[in-house]
Amino acid sequence: MRLRTGLLLGLLLAAAILTGYWAGSQREAPPLPGPSLLPAGANAEAWLAEVVAPPATPTTLSQDERNSIEVYREASAAVVNITTRTVEMDFFYGAVPVEGSGSGFIVNQDGTVVTNYHVVAEAQQIQVTLADRSSFEARVVGVDPLSDLAVLRITPGGRKLPALPLGDSSRLEVGQKVLAIGNPFGFQGTLTAGVISALGRTIRTQTGALLDEAIQTDAAINRGNSGGPLLDSQGRVIGVNSVIFTPSGGSVGIGFAIPVNTLKFVLGDLVRFGRVRRPWVGISAHEIWPELAQVLRLPVERGMLVAEVFRGGPADRVGLRGGNRSVIVGRYRFRVGGDIVTAVDGEEVGSIADLNRITFKKRPGDTVELTYYRDGEKRTVTVALEERPPSR
Repeated sequence: MRLRTGLLLGLLLAAAILTGYWAGSQREAPPLPGPSLLPAGANAEAWLAEVVAPPATPTTLSQDERNSIEVYREASAAVVNITTRTVEMDFFYGAVPVEGSGSGFIVNQDGTVVTNYHVVAEAQQIQVTLADRSSFEARVVGVDPLSDLAVLRITPGGRKLPALPLGDSSRLEVGQKVLAIGNPFGFQGTLTAGVISALGRTIRTQTGALLDEAIQTDAAINRGNSGGPLLDSQGRVIGVNSVIFTPSGGSVGIGFAIPVNTLKFVLGDLVRFGRVRRPWVGISAHEIWPELAQVLRLPVERGMLVAEVFRGGPADRVGLRGGNRSVIVGRYRFRVGGDIVTAVDGEEVGSIADLNRITFKKRPGDTVELTYYRDGEKRTVTVALEERPPSR
C-alpha cells in the first residue's frame, strides 16, 4: 500500500515539474522574427528615407492642382455656414425646435449674404458663421421663391468682410472646370471639384417652382451645400448650388446650380424692395396640343388658348380677348372662343410656363410682341408689361 502511494506521488510530482517546464518555456521564449527586409549592415532610417516620397512643393504640383488650391484660398473666406431654427408642433401640439443648415456666400463687404430661399424659408432665427468661426445673427433682406434665392444681412461691426465676385453664366461651356465650396452635412469649408456636365437644364426647385437654364455639374453636392457658390477657375461665382438628383440621398454626380445671371437679375430688387418685381401680361390660358386642336377645330396645333383676360391688365389694354363659352373635352373643361397666342417676341410658346420663362427675363415697363390668331387670322400686338399684382 505504501509502495503504491509513493509511486503515485512520484508520478504526480514528475507531471507537475514537466508542466511547469513547458509553461515557463512558453512564457519566456521570445517571438521568432521574420526574415529582415534590410540588407546586411543597412541603416533603417536611411532605408526608410529612400522609400518615402518627399513632401509636395508648389513646383511638384500640377497646374490644375495649383489652380484649385489658389481658388480655395481666395474664395473660402467668403463662404459661410447658415444655421436656422424654426419651431414646429408635435403630435400633442407641443412646441418643438427644429434646426436646419446650409451654405451661403458674401457678395458685399458690408455683410450681404446670398443663399437659397429654401435654406431660410420659415426660419425664425438665422445664424451665419464665417470661415474664421465668428458668428452673427442674420436678418432676411429679401426672398424670391420662384428663383429659390434669398439675401441676408449680417452686421460685422465695422469689419470689411471678404466678398466673392460675380461672373457671367452666359459664357459657360460644357466641360469647363468648376469648384463648389460649402458645408455638406455640417463639414464647414468643404471643397469639391468637377466640370459643367450640361447647360440650360429645366429643373424643379425644392419650392416647387420650375428653374430654367440651370447648370448641371458632377462636382459633389450634398445636403448642406445648398446656397453655396459654384466657381470657375478664376474664382468667380457662376452659379448658386441648389438641387441634386439622387436616388440614395447622397451625391451621385448630378447636381444643379442656379446661373449667376439669374442672381444678378434679381439681386437689385431683393436688396431694394425685398422681393422681385416680375412683369405680367395679364392672361390665363390653356395649353394646345394636336388632338385638342383637332377636336376644337383650331387653326394651329401648338399655342395658348386664352381663357381669361384680367380686367385692367396689360393684355386687356391692347384688346386681347378671352374665352366666351365653356366646353368639355374628355375629362377637362376648356374656356374657348378667345385668342390663340403662338409666339412672344418671335419665340414659340405653348403654355403659361413658356410665357413666364420669356417675360420673367424682362422688367415692368418693357414691351413684348405677341403673335396670335383671332377668327383664323394671324395678328401681332405690342404689349407693355406691368408689375405682377400680389394676388396673381
